[in-house]
Formats: sequence, C-alpha cells, structure tokens
Amino acid sequence: MAKLWRIALPILILLAAYWISQYLQQQSPQAQRRSEPEKPSLLVDVQTLESQSYQLMLTSYGNVQAHTQLTLTAEVAGTITYLSENFREGSYFEQGELLARIDPADYQNAVTIARSELSQQQLALAEEQARAAQAERDWQRLGDQQPANALVLRKPQQAAQQAAVASAKARLAQAERDLQRTEIRAPFAGRVLDKQVELNQYVNRGEALASSFAVDYLEVRLPLSLEQQQQVTIPEQFRAQTHASEPAKVEIIARLGEQQFQWPATLVRSEAVLDSRSRQLYVLAQIDDPYGPAFSQQPSLKLGQFVEAQIYGKQLEEVYIIPHTSLYPNQQVLVFHDGQVSYRKVALLWQDPEHYVVRGELQAGDQLVTTPLGQVLEGSRAQLRAN
Repeated sequence: MAKLWRIALPILILLAAYWISQYLQQQSPQAQRRSEPEKPSLLVDVQTLESQSYQLMLTSYGNVQAHTQLTLTAEVAGTITYLSENFREGSYFEQGELLARIDPADYQNAVTIARSELSQQQLALAEEQARAAQAERDWQRLGDQQPANALVLRKPQQAAQQAAVASAKARLAQAERDLQRTEIRAPFAGRVLDKQVELNQYVNRGEALASSFAVDYLEVRLPLSLEQQQQVTIPEQFRAQTHASEPAKVEIIARLGEQQFQWPATLVRSEAVLDSRSRQLYVLAQIDDPYGPAFSQQPSLKLGQFVEAQIYGKQLEEVYIIPHTSLYPNQQVLVFHDGQVSYRKVALLWQDPEHYVVRGELQAGDQLVTTPLGQVLEGSRAQLRAN
C-alpha cells in the first residue's frame, strides 16, 4: 500500500498543478487594445511670402582724405610784409585770393633795370640795322656786280644785336615773374592745415609757408571684399575711354556720441592694385562740396576722420526676404500647408543684420514658418498660433 501511494502522489501533484494553471488562465483579466493617441500639433507663426525687389546695401569703413594736398612755398626770397586773415590754421580761402606778400621793392627795382636794359638793346639794334642798310647802299654805289658778303652787309652784327635784345626781353620777363611771385595767391579753393611763417619773417626761395588742401570735394578710401565686389557696380575706366560707368550712390555716415550725420557721395573709381593678402579692392567715394552751405548745420568733416559708408549695390529682382530665424541647416525653410509643415530648399543671395534674401523652391503666397522649431520631421502636424 505504501508503495502504491509513493507512485500516485507525484501524479496527483502534476494534475493539481495543471488544473490550477488552467483556472488562473481562464480567470485573468483581458487587456483592451486602445487606439494610438494623436500626436500633438506644433503651434507656429507664419509669414505670407511675396516676390519683390531688393536693393543691396554694402557696408564699408574708411578715412576721409583730400584729393589734392600741397605745401605753399616761397618762389622768391624776402621779408613777409602781409599775411591774410585767412592765412591761419583751419581757415578757408578762395582760388586766386592773396594770402601773403613778400617785400616787392627789390623786385620792382629789378624790373626797372631790366626795362632800361631792353630799351638800350633795342636802340642798339635799330642803329645796327641802320648801319646795315647804309652798307648795302654803299656797296650798290660801287657798282660791283659781285654780291656783297654777309660781313659787308653787317648781318653777323645784326644777329648778335638781335640776340642781345632777346636776352634783355628774357631778363625783363624773369624780373616781372619774380615781382609777381612776391604775392602768394591761392591756387585753388581750400583750407589751411598749418601755417609755418609769421609777419616780418625773412624767407628763402623754396621755403615752406603753409600746408593746405582743396575743398571742392573730399574722398573716402573704402575696402571691398570679394563678395562685395560682385554685388556693386564698380566704376572702371579704360584707356581712350572718355566716360567711366555710372557711379554708385554712397551715404557717408559719421557718428559723434549718440548723434549721426550723413553726407551723400558717389563711387567714382577704383584703385589699380588688389590687396594680395586680403584680396580686397579699394574704391574711392567722392563727397562734393563738403564744406558748403548744405552741410552748415552739422560738424565739418576732418581729414583722417573714420567714417562708415553705405554703398548702394545691385538691385535683386523676384526674391523673398525672410527673417534669420526661418533658415534651417542645409539652406532650408519650413512652409505651412494643410495643417502640416514641409521643407523647401532655397539659395541664400544676401543677408543684412535682420533678414536673409533668398530664391528657391518658393512661390508667392506660400506661408513661411517664422517660429524657431529646431529639428522637425517632414510632414509634422502643425496649427497656426491664435492671435
């Protein structure tokens, strides 16, 4: 009996375990399948795109410089007897204005002496011509059929006297020029940079009197990068060409504290040399009449002053202007359409501090997403942000 029980007990345990497992399986709760929750929509702001023209504005910086700057010098020696009120640092003068005078007394005497000498030589020439005429008549009275030689007719004597007259005229002309040079007159309308002489000072020929520069216009030397060179019409002039290309407009800006002052200018020419290291090209902007009445209400420009230049570049047609926040890596933008956002490829043409100028897979009327979204999947659901 004990042996039979040992055999049956394991079988009973296995049957009980099977029955319990079947019972638990029948009584376990069934999981209910739920529908996948909808992904939340992105809230976006949009900008309706319009194809338009865009005027490129290039920024460069440079220093104001004079187109003509020279040193006034004494062409004769003597004592300074007169200085103009405009012959001072910073003063303006007009072309032909008398700025200084050197004592002319010695030069007036030289003119008088030269005129006297010329009169004497002209008298001597007249006498020599009379002798030559008399010699020719005497030769003819002799009845000699042979022509008289030059010496008989006093031709060498006449030539020598004519040379003496010419020399006296040259000395008189030189004396008159020296007398004229005792007056130092302005060669152009300009401004005095620095004065180097005083009244009653003796100066030698060639001694510097003052430095000055012309004020009819000033120039600003501006560097342009390779990219900027492609976006502006640079005036180029070639040999035997009378007119260069149409100059580009420029606004010269100078800042004084919180104030800003402007002068209109034009891009007139480029330099002949390209910087070998930076590959920059220097161009010259011209400011006409910078010290005229039109600019009397603002501070005057100074030579060497650092200024900003806004250069009018080329005008782009049929482009789109988008904010910086709308451009994504690989030059793509997001467009909202039918509750979804999708990427469009664009080409970046230009940029300013706030906007990009682009062309590409865009059309007028497209709704550009202006909300920064980071990494977004193509076709993501979106909805417009409520105003």
